[in-house]
Amino acid sequence: MKHIRNFCIIAHIDHGKSTLADRLLDVTNTITDREKQAQVLDDMDLERERGITIKSHAIQMDYKRGDENYVLNLIDTPGHVDFSYEVSRSIAACEGALLIVDSTQGIQAQTISNLYLAIENDLEIIPVLNKIDLPNANPEDVSDQIVDLIGCDPEDILLASGKTGEGVPEILEAIVEKIPAPEGEKDDELQALIFDSEFNSFRGIITYIRIMNGEIKKGDKVKFVNTGKEYDADEIGVLRLNREPRKVLKTGDVGYIISGIKTSTEVKVGDTITHQTNKEAIAIEGFEEVKPMVFAGVYPIDSEDYEDLRASMEKLKLNDASLTFEPESSLALGFGFRCGFLGMLHMEIIQERLDREFGMNVITTVPNVSYIAHTNKGETFEMHNPSDMPDPNSLDFIEEPYIKANIISKSEFVGSLMTLCMEKRGIMTGQNYLTSDRVELTYEMPLGEIVFDFYDKLKSISKGYASFDYHQIGFKSAKLIKLDILLNGESVDALSTLIHFDNAYNFGRRMCEKLKDLIPRQQFDIAIQAAIGAKIIARETVKAVRKDVTAKCYGGDITRKRKLLEKQKKGKKRMKQVGNVEVPQKAFLAVLKLD
Repeated sequence: MKHIRNFCIIAHIDHGKSTLADRLLDVTNTITDREKQAQVLDDMDLERERGITIKSHAIQMDYKRGDENYVLNLIDTPGHVDFSYEVSRSIAACEGALLIVDSTQGIQAQTISNLYLAIENDLEIIPVLNKIDLPNANPEDVSDQIVDLIGCDPEDILLASGKTGEGVPEILEAIVEKIPAPEGEKDDELQALIFDSEFNSFRGIITYIRIMNGEIKKGDKVKFVNTGKEYDADEIGVLRLNREPRKVLKTGDVGYIISGIKTSTEVKVGDTITHQTNKEAIAIEGFEEVKPMVFAGVYPIDSEDYEDLRASMEKLKLNDASLTFEPESSLALGFGFRCGFLGMLHMEIIQERLDREFGMNVITTVPNVSYIAHTNKGETFEMHNPSDMPDPNSLDFIEEPYIKANIISKSEFVGSLMTLCMEKRGIMTGQNYLTSDRVELTYEMPLGEIVFDFYDKLKSISKGYASFDYHQIGFKSAKLIKLDILLNGESVDALSTLIHFDNAYNFGRRMCEKLKDLIPRQQFDIAIQAAIGAKIIARETVKAVRKDVTAKCYGGDITRKRKLLEKQKKGKKRMKQVGNVEVPQKAFLAVLKLD
């Protein structure tokens, strides 16, 4: 055990985690020349296309130091705030972390929040300055920022370049020197923490584990503590670039177990595996349940695909434990699921993965957050959907979730960032200059306001420099109302939203204008209205396509024309009563892109 080191890599987006991981694999000869490619651990097409890490990946390396051989288990983690749950699970399986900071950009918001996660779990932190080969690198200033942040000595900061491989041998030395070996009793009962899982259509569910105490042999009978299910360990092994079977896994090892599990509900990330014979099995203190931030309805385009969508979602949940979903139905869209996501990027990625990995084409409704409604009788309940809103007469008040947002940016953009946050009903709680030209702003603001386009606007205002991180701090009462969209007097439930009173008129007017462009013309007028309760606040009309019924009349008596027009009038009246307006799929997506 004293020759095992388990560590993860944490950093902000684009600070070079995956590239540095490639160099570590090169130096330890874990991958052959034929297997080499950029970001070798990012094996999903989506990750390669977007250049981001979505999943944390574990891989084992061998490192020879003097006469001693060490086993290093590396977990590469995502940097984006929407995938912070991946980071927290990786940290739970490690004893140390490489904190990587880009020497051209300095410390950013995600650097700080991931660092706090690691410190909470008592991990040994090794600070690394990356990209020192770039001409605009500024190692002196950024080193001072790191010293201020974690209180280490300037000599402890390692200089490296993921591109050229400079400084990588020193990083490996530091990992062996500074990161403690795993603690655990190899003679105790088996205790293994599940930190990830995935579905394989040939092998069933593959569970990734970190062994805390005891050992597991191939063919052992094991049970999952939380679900109480029992299985045989058909295959166990370690995670190299591909899975490598082993006969035994011992305390401190990170590996996988395949036991022919078919149903996804039987595996829960954070559960503990032990031997079947162990009657007083104690579950390891896992990580807390994930709290989704953004909710949206996901519906199959063809209602017959509902069961296929359910199966796809369950398989996807194995690989992404932060996804939550429950069935719901809508008048406009039929049967589907109410899904909880950690943010808008997360929602986009899930939609894309459903399409690519399972061939599921879906419609996503307007995203919103969960609110707490208080009635006059003193009852409280959660609202995930505008249709859950109680009758206005019985409603006392509504509370909405608030977040604490940390924005780190160059000082020249402070004015426009403050304006943006004020538009989003933010209250400033702190302003802190990290260096002469880098400032950290702290705001308390409603989560519902940042769900849509806040991050995009933040990036465009700050020319891509600002970094943003947030966590939920509780609920505050707010003046919220339900805004309905009516087509010919019929409410379209999939387009209704809960919105703050001050923004309702503006939003309703823009919605009507947008829908007017998107809804195809019929042979009768379509009234598009935005309403708060019974009060109409905005209206647009899609004019009818007129068929010229008098075209065949040339000259003759006026009564012939009048007769035809009267007949057409009756037809239109009847059509208006029975005709229904189809809302195109583009209309649901257009709401997300209202400028």
